[in-house]
Amino acid sequence: MTAWITPHVFNAALTVLASKSHTIRRLVMAALTDDVSYIEQPLLSADTQACVAACRVLGAEISEEFSTKVECDGNGLLRSWIVRGHRSGKAVITEQLIDAGNSGTTLFFAIAAAALLSQPVTFTGDRQIAGRSAGPLLDALANLGVTISSKNGCIPITVYGPMKDGRVNLPCITSQYLSALLIAAPLAPESTITEIDIPLLNEKPYVEMTLAYQQLQGLYDNTVCDSRIITNADYSYFRIQGGNAYTPMNGPVPGDFSSAVFPAAAAVLSGGKTTLLSLDPDDTQGDKVFFDYLLQMGCEVQWEQKDNDWQVTVFRNRPLQGGVFDLNATPDLLPIMAVLGAFAVGETRLCNAAHARIKETDRISVMAEELQKLFAGNTRFCCEEKPDGLIIQGAESVTDIAGHSGITINLDSRGDHRVVMALACAALGLPAGTKVAISGAEAADATYPGFLKLVGGVTDYSK
Repeated sequence: MTAWITPHVFNAALTVLASKSHTIRRLVMAALTDDVSYIEQPLLSADTQACVAACRVLGAEISEEFSTKVECDGNGLLRSWIVRGHRSGKAVITEQLIDAGNSGTTLFFAIAAAALLSQPVTFTGDRQIAGRSAGPLLDALANLGVTISSKNGCIPITVYGPMKDGRVNLPCITSQYLSALLIAAPLAPESTITEIDIPLLNEKPYVEMTLAYQQLQGLYDNTVCDSRIITNADYSYFRIQGGNAYTPMNGPVPGDFSSAVFPAAAAVLSGGKTTLLSLDPDDTQGDKVFFDYLLQMGCEVQWEQKDNDWQVTVFRNRPLQGGVFDLNATPDLLPIMAVLGAFAVGETRLCNAAHARIKETDRISVMAEELQKLFAGNTRFCCEEKPDGLIIQGAESVTDIAGHSGITINLDSRGDHRVVMALACAALGLPAGTKVAISGAEAADATYPGFLKLVGGVTDYSK
C-alpha cells in the first residue's frame, strides 16, 4: 500500500492509543493464570492480534467485549479482552503452531511461555520476523533443558520443554529476551531455580516495566532478600524461584508513549499544536523521554493534570535546535528523532543505538537513505551513518529544496511501522505543493491503526 501525504499544519487534541508493550505483557501473563482477567481498553493492532492468537494456541480462551459506541468507520470500540488463562506447564494444547506475524515481542514472550510445556510448539512469522534472531534466548532455554530447533536462531523455531534448573548467560541486544524469561521462569516447578547472568542489556526501561508487573504479582521486591525474583542494581544478575502462579491481570492499559511521539512530532514539524490525553508521566515506558528531547530541541511541552488524568500539549515558537541524544534505552525513537534532526538548526547526533539495526528493518541505514531522498537539493543537509547511529546536519529551512515544490518524492518504508510514521511526519513539514508517496504504508497498522488517516494521508491499496 502507498500513502500520499501533502504538507499542511497538523493540529489535534486526541486520546493516545493503549501501549503495545503493556498490552502484550498483560495478555501473556493473563494467559498464564488459572483465572479470568479483564484487560480493559487494550491496543487493537496487528501486533496485539498476533499475541492474542499466540495466547490461544498456548491454551487461553480469549473473547472480545465491545462498547456501544460506534466509531466513524462503523466498527464498535473494543472495551476489553476477557482472558481465561491456563497456566503453562498444565495446559494441554491441540494446535502446535504459533504465527507471530510481525511482532518480535510476541515471538520471544511466547517462546519462553511454550518452554514451560511438555509438548512441542513451532513458531513462524512474516518476512521481517524471519530475519530477527532469537538465538541468545534459545541458547539460554537449551541450557535450561529445553529442546530447541531453529534456522540459525530464526524461524521456523520449535520449542519442546519443560524448563528445568540452571544458570545461563543471556546477552540482551534486545530486552525482550530477558523480559520473556522473567515472565516464564517464575511458573517453572517449585524446586526450579533459574539464574541469569546478563553481560549486555539494552532497552533497560522495558525490563523495568516487566519487573513492575512482577512486583504487582508479589514476586519482586528489591527491598527484601527473600523475594521470588532477586536482582542486583544494574540488572546484570537475576535469580528466579519457580513454583509461582499469576493472579488476574485486570484494569485499563496505559496510554502509549511510543505512539504518542508521532502526533507530537507532526505538530512541531508542521507548525501546529497537539494535546495528548491519557499519558502518565510516571509510567515505566522509556519513550516518555521523547518529550524531554522536544524541550531540548526548543519546543514547548506543557504537562497538566485534570480530573486525575494527565494531558500534554506540544508546539514550538522557534526553529528546532540540534543536539546529542543517547538512544540506548529507547532505540524505537531513532526514526522520528532522525526526522526532527533533519529539520533542525545545527548538528544532531543519535548515538549508542546499534540495536536499532535489528528491529523490523535496519532503521539506521533506512532513515539515512530515505532522508537523503527527502532533502535532495538542500545544500545544508547531510546525514552520516555510524555503526551505532546517525550524525545529521539539519536542513534548517525547507523552502530552498531545489525542485521539490510541485513534485512527488517517492519514499520506501521497507514495511517498518515506525519508519512509515516518521516519514509521514516529515512530509507535513515540507514546502507547500510537495507530495510524498510512502510505500509499505500498511505497516503502520502494527502499532497505530488509523495514524495515516489522522495526519491526512490518502492511501492507495493497489500500490
